[in-house]
Amino acid sequence: MIRFIYADTLDTYPRLRDTMFRDRARQFKERLNWQVTVDADGLERDEYDAINPLYIVAEDARGAHSGSMRVLPTTGPTMINDHFLHLTDGVAIQSPFIWECTRFCLSPEADSKVAGALMLAGAEFGCASGLSHSVGVFDARMILVYRRLGWVPEVLGSEGQGRAAISVGLWSMDDDLRERLSARTGISREISTHWYERAFGPALAA
Repeated sequence: MIRFIYADTLDTYPRLRDTMFRDRARQFKERLNWQVTVDADGLERDEYDAINPLYIVAEDARGAHSGSMRVLPTTGPTMINDHFLHLTDGVAIQSPFIWECTRFCLSPEADSKVAGALMLAGAEFGCASGLSHSVGVFDARMILVYRRLGWVPEVLGSEGQGRAAISVGLWSMDDDLRERLSARTGISREISTHWYERAFGPALAA
């Protein structure tokens, strides 16, 4: 199941909340060795979690986190504009039609379909909300996922080598994106539309 949850309502789902931030700590701190902050309870949060982002969360049958990503409008503070301008030649990305997606995280117990479901959910949100693009920071391991799903970003800049490389990418929200991802993931458009409409009501854009 996919849920769209703003941070100010995340406490409604305490198990989902805690397992999401704990899985983020396991992925970004323990496995990838990123310089992130983990609290005494083993939960990873940063300053962008405090400004009411939207979380797109895959929930398993136990009500726990199996995968997630965090979404913020680029008209406000974003990780790219605050910390990665050196990868965009100093050009800030700011538009009401471009939202930032970061902290793409998978639980160690997640099955192979979760990444695709999250990407489809992100496309559903973006296209239904009238966005033109998504922008995000990603590590080298994700490019294989993007290629498999047929939604490869335009790389705006990179640093590092091999598996340690970090890039800023720009994803286009084109007209047939949702159909393409639906076909690649095996998840019907009826299901992805239901995810969106359960959270937000009927879509603003077809």
